[in-house]
Amino acid sequence: MLQRQVQAKIFAKRNPEEEREAQEWIETILGEKFQAPYEDTLRDGQILCQLINKLAPGSVPKINTSGAQFKLMENIQKFQKAIMAYGVAELDVFQTVDLWEKKDISQVTTTIFALGRTTYKHPEWRGPWLGPKPSEENKREFSDDVIAAGKTAIGLQAGTNKGATQAGQNMGAGRKIILNK
Repeated sequence: MLQRQVQAKIFAKRNPEEEREAQEWIETILGEKFQAPYEDTLRDGQILCQLINKLAPGSVPKINTSGAQFKLMENIQKFQKAIMAYGVAELDVFQTVDLWEKKDISQVTTTIFALGRTTYKHPEWRGPWLGPKPSEENKREFSDDVIAAGKTAIGLQAGTNKGATQAGQNMGAGRKIILNK
């Protein structure tokens, strides 16, 4: 009973629109359509390894195409290691069981989006991209004169009160003290 509730909650996290977007991105890069449902196509890690090899050639030199389950699970681990080397934060990388046992496909999709955002940081990649472009630092340097002048000005966010105060302001009910007798 509890396991069914947990599975239902995890399944509810899935976003079909994001999965479709991630699938289309992968299909566009690899130049071929998925032959099975999203999670079934990704499950053995072969497509994911092909994907990272397109983004960063040679990232996964040997992709296991057959063999025991552990050999195919090894593909997923190779993909995870390769995308972290590519720049995806470890925090954004799904656990192997999330995909292999289909425990949390939404986390797999989140990882694919993280990979898509990371491609923006690689000028050698000409697209397509997935997800919004990450923000970049826009550091500004100010002279001492400009900093000093800024300390004397009232910021526009502060506004002006034109002499008004909060004196006499009464908001809500007053405080009442009730003594039990």
